[in-house]
Amino acid sequence: MLPAEAALLACAAFAAGVLNAIAGGGSFLTFPALVFCGVPPISANATSALAVSPGYFGSTLGFRSELNAMPRQRLWREGLIASLGGVAGALLLLITPGKLFSGLVPWLLLFATLMFALGPWLLKRLGQGQDLARWRTPGLLLVAIYGGYFNGGLGILLMALYLLTGESDLHRVNALKNLNSLVLSWLSVAAFVLAGAIAWEPGLLMMAAATAGGFAGARLAKRMSVAWVRGVVIATGLVMSALFFARG
Repeated sequence: MLPAEAALLACAAFAAGVLNAIAGGGSFLTFPALVFCGVPPISANATSALAVSPGYFGSTLGFRSELNAMPRQRLWREGLIASLGGVAGALLLLITPGKLFSGLVPWLLLFATLMFALGPWLLKRLGQGQDLARWRTPGLLLVAIYGGYFNGGLGILLMALYLLTGESDLHRVNALKNLNSLVLSWLSVAAFVLAGAIAWEPGLLMMAAATAGGFAGARLAKRMSVAWVRGVVIATGLVMSALFFARG
């Protein structure tokens, strides 16, 4: 890894940590940076998941009181579903031919960007929707598979799922979103590690930088406009999508 590449990856991961702490969307920076530095797309996706994974732990700890108030049986059941989905998504990624995944990347980035952009409107509309609780389990499995396959937009999809299936308390929704993101992401990363899909040198560098960015972002969150940061994330996602479409 050249010094210029190390600097680019560290800066991208630090900025991703800041973005994730404030508004989300950090994977729009880590994944493209790895690809632009020559890491194959599948390995780049796995390494990007490793880089941003520490942030889920801190987010989950922030909702301990909400999680402690929920039935343990429910948390274990949904955690198991998220685990199975995350591992299934990771395995699906690992058996996807590299050329096919390269073709899917711009569409996945664009989908994740649209989910991020439409998130507030979508969540507001779903919060007023019909109770479809019976679809929560299969829906959670499908979202977890997506999260294990490609992490972008995972949080928005999980929140939409819980609101659509009758969970009306936004704090509980956030708590469940963070817990299940933590479980499925760490297990998918474990699958990537066992499969040898992680690029360790850039991955460890980016994990450290993203963690530092998360601490910085927690402080900046109190000073910066979330709307402005969301605009930056959406613009970044659109630019990255366009670049990957241009690359063919």
